[in-house]
Amino acid sequence: MRMISLALAAVGLVSLSAQAAPLMSTDWAAQACQSWNGNPVLTDELAEKWIKNDKGRGYKVMHMYRTDCGEGGKVEMTISYKNGKAMCTYAGKVQHTELDLAVDYLMHAETKRWKEMGAGEYGPMRAMTFGRLKFEG
Repeated sequence: MRMISLALAAVGLVSLSAQAAPLMSTDWAAQACQSWNGNPVLTDELAEKWIKNDKGRGYKVMHMYRTDCGEGGKVEMTISYKNGKAMCTYAGKVQHTELDLAVDYLMHAETKRWKEMGAGEYGPMRAMTFGRLKFEG
């Protein structure tokens, strides 16, 4: 559960760091990828076990979107085990159209809820508990 919490913490991190680009745009995803790679908690702690649970593919995929905008607005982040770290190696338009929810993730919330998480009003785990963030995987 701790690994999932760390991965979900990235949602808050990217929401805060990527405010210059429109939320869930491909530019936002690219900024989120840079923020991920600059955070040692995500790159180092998730490299211990979480990233290695990938069914031998060498990566995990996260799809995210704003519920009120529909699934057509999904963006993707690909996290790979690279040089002993969990690194974001791609972010932008969906490349992996089918997720394997045994190792990948799908997250969506209303725009208002993404902004609340990004502003630090509450974290992703609380958002999931109260049904504000839908999470599969």
